[in-house]
Amino acid sequence: MVTREAIITRAENYYDDGQFLTDLARLIAIETESQNPDQYPELHRYLSDGITPLLNKLGITSKIYENPAPSGGPFLVGERIESPELPTVLTYGHGDVIRSQTNQWHKGLHPFKVVTRDDKIYGRGTADNKGQHLINLAALSCLLEEKGSLGFNLKIIIETSEETGSAGLGDFFNRHKDLLKADVLIASDGPRLQPDTPTLFMGTRGAINFDLSVNLREGANHSGNWGGLLADPAIILSHAIASITDARGQILIPEWRPTSLTDDIKKTLKDLPIEGGPEISQDWGEKGLDPAQRAFGWNSFAVLAMKSGVPEAPVNAIAGHASAHCQLRFVVGTDIDEILPALRRHLDKTGFSVVEIVPSKEAFFKATRLDPDHPWVTFAARSIEKTSGKKPHILPNLAGSLPNETFSEILELPTVWVPHSYGGCSQHAPNEHLLGSIVRNGLRNMAGLFWDLSSIDKNSF
Repeated sequence: MVTREAIITRAENYYDDGQFLTDLARLIAIETESQNPDQYPELHRYLSDGITPLLNKLGITSKIYENPAPSGGPFLVGERIESPELPTVLTYGHGDVIRSQTNQWHKGLHPFKVVTRDDKIYGRGTADNKGQHLINLAALSCLLEEKGSLGFNLKIIIETSEETGSAGLGDFFNRHKDLLKADVLIASDGPRLQPDTPTLFMGTRGAINFDLSVNLREGANHSGNWGGLLADPAIILSHAIASITDARGQILIPEWRPTSLTDDIKKTLKDLPIEGGPEISQDWGEKGLDPAQRAFGWNSFAVLAMKSGVPEAPVNAIAGHASAHCQLRFVVGTDIDEILPALRRHLDKTGFSVVEIVPSKEAFFKATRLDPDHPWVTFAARSIEKTSGKKPHILPNLAGSLPNETFSEILELPTVWVPHSYGGCSQHAPNEHLLGSIVRNGLRNMAGLFWDLSSIDKNSF
């Protein structure tokens, strides 16, 4: 008789026997840097040579689609329909990775070669996102191999442009709603709050990038001859930026202050851990909120880069130009269409009409959130707690950004994300890695979750 425990044991063996590392190494070796146009053929190869063989094992019929956006990479969509009476689960992953930064990795490591050291599995895409969707596909395979069927219908989409803003994904979804019709999205990306405790999140903060620029004159002028006579763009820009927040980073633009941090959300977030990164600045950000409430329930403004003159080779001259690349991370309850107009009004009101706002050419992600008490969330949480023996951390939304709105708004799906990484994974940095302990635990949890899904009634939700 097939049992839940047998599925979980098969998933453990897949990791313990080294097959996970073998499969992962094959995926990591495909150099899918979506920010590098020269690597566009690799995006196709990832779908055709990397993912398609894994889907064939699952009896999934798949097809590769070109992106309707000229700047975007291809999509792979697959499905295994066992019965129209069964619930349909949609899962997702992205095969593209951030720039490799090859020369900055530790000695003996290479971004496109899997190397294990102690509990760390190194390689570009191990955490974001190849390793994460491989875990889910492997858990599905364990269920199918042991049981002979999934007990639910499965659809999958793998995109290859997430690291450049998921270009074309929303357009593709609008064109293929019937193809992607499902009852729930269950997918994996992002980090756990703690390495040893599972996390569930149901949405993301949004993100919008823009440049602030002050252009006063062509070229630079000698600071001795003209200092005190010429307005300095860098000083003007610095004061303009300083007017957006107070000295501890509290946002001063009313329209940028969200209204959605209700008492219920505050309670859900209160005292959740944030680990695996640098030491948190306790005196930074919105007063009266703990770190988790600031990260997951509030908006944050950041200056990502600033430039005036030639920083690497300064001269004694007043520059004619200064610029800063800025970002607002925002939660549900922030009017997206008002973000930049509100900034324009604020700068004009505070005397900085000379500062130009230039929207980023990169796409931005919207903010999304699902009620932590939603039936799909409680179902997944119970299953994972049963397998892991630990009550998972529940987040209404991740602090980072994902194209979750394409699932929640266009496809109108409840979204449940089960991350298999952790905060210290060096995502988007040299030495990116997964923890083997999280991989093994994630395989167990997903195997148990998919087993539990195989016996539910479609009308239960």
